[in-house]
Amino acid sequence: MEGPNSLWQVYKTISRFKAVRNFIFIQISRYAPSLPLKRWIYRRVLGMKVGEHASFALMVMVDVFFPEKIEVGDNTIIGYNSTILTHEYLIKEYRLGRVKIGSHVMIGANTTILPGVTIGDHAIVGAGSVVHKDVAPYSFVAGNPLRVIREDVRKTEPE
Repeated sequence: MEGPNSLWQVYKTISRFKAVRNFIFIQISRYAPSLPLKRWIYRRVLGMKVGEHASFALMVMVDVFFPEKIEVGDNTIIGYNSTILTHEYLIKEYRLGRVKIGSHVMIGANTTILPGVTIGDHAIVGAGSVVHKDVAPYSFVAGNPLRVIREDVRKTEPE
């Protein structure tokens, strides 16, 4: 019989104090109606890199253990109830990965972004997607599994 799964080892990778502090401030941010207050908490308390006019909708959940590994560009919208993870605790191991979301990006509601992903500038991620791989700039992606709907949103189809 093997030892317990990696989640049982969580406090060997992060202090209890940091986990509790982050959890409290993330919960405040999830429900706060003030976009400037949310940005202040993300930047000053949690150590995230958050660009000007970046907007986090109600109920957005950022990684509790490693929020400082999240970067969001200018004028980006993170949709309602989305989750941004920078860690995954697996059965025998855990992994970490930075998440970089570019500028002028639209993340649809109820999207999950997994560790190690880069989403390029001006990309659009459809609601309910699971982003498990990089997303090219100006592309429109959606689904689970994630697939490219349109490679370049600057190109419009004739009406």
